[in-house]
Amino acid sequence: MPTYNEKQTKHPKIQNHWLSPDRKPRNRLEQVPRQLVIRQVDHTAGFYTPFHSHGWGQLLFIADGLIQVSAKNIGYWVVPPQRAVWIPAYIEHDTRTIHPVQMRNVYIAPAASQHLPNHCQVIHVTPLLRELILAMVNFDTLYDEVGAEGRLVQVFLDQLKATPEAPLYLPHPKSKPLIEIAHQLRNNPADSRSMDDWGAQLGTSARSLARHFRQETGMTFGQWRQQARLLAALTRIAQGDAVANIAQDLGYNSQSAFITMFRKALGKTPGRYFEQE
Repeated sequence: MPTYNEKQTKHPKIQNHWLSPDRKPRNRLEQVPRQLVIRQVDHTAGFYTPFHSHGWGQLLFIADGLIQVSAKNIGYWVVPPQRAVWIPAYIEHDTRTIHPVQMRNVYIAPAASQHLPNHCQVIHVTPLLRELILAMVNFDTLYDEVGAEGRLVQVFLDQLKATPEAPLYLPHPKSKPLIEIAHQLRNNPADSRSMDDWGAQLGTSARSLARHFRQETGMTFGQWRQQARLLAALTRIAQGDAVANIAQDLGYNSQSAFITMFRKALGKTPGRYFEQE
């Protein structure tokens, strides 16, 4: 996957998902004298949280369901069950629930997240990391830092630093012609037009488009389109659509060709990808 850096500037914050069970506002994250705060959140399909940011880093662990996360002017991520997305502090992002979701939100204080990535990424959640998250959700906000709970937090942070990235990211191009191409491909992943076709439509050369596409996204046009199809497929699979229908709708000549692409990219067939490890 390409290397990318988000500009870390302060953006408007929202607090609508930082409420106690009786819907009363909690203390601001910055006022909690601990390394992390963790909460369980459930949303129905279609739930949308508009662009916002946090003063702490945020790990969204998806216990069940599927969400999409977008970072403004950067890209978007699909987060399947038993994966998580890491969002550094002050990165403006939104979330959209594609399938009814059970999440664990882990907010990590700046001092505790210094050695974590400075960019958003989806990560594979190991069985150990998953059990640590599920245990920590029962902690009080002011958990015992010097006792067993504090030791579990340290193990969690160590495990998080060593967790590999999952290739579930689609970067946004920056220039107007490429934004138009990306928009159309996101809306219709089966679109098979070549760079020559796009160049003719946009009044520029295919070579220029291809060069700028790689410069702005870190991917070739073909790689980007395949990644767009892959993320669209994950969303459809999570919604229970038949693999044969997905393959056809995404422009593949056969179901086997689609399965081969999927397995090469993610290491599992579509039918097994959502199995809990």
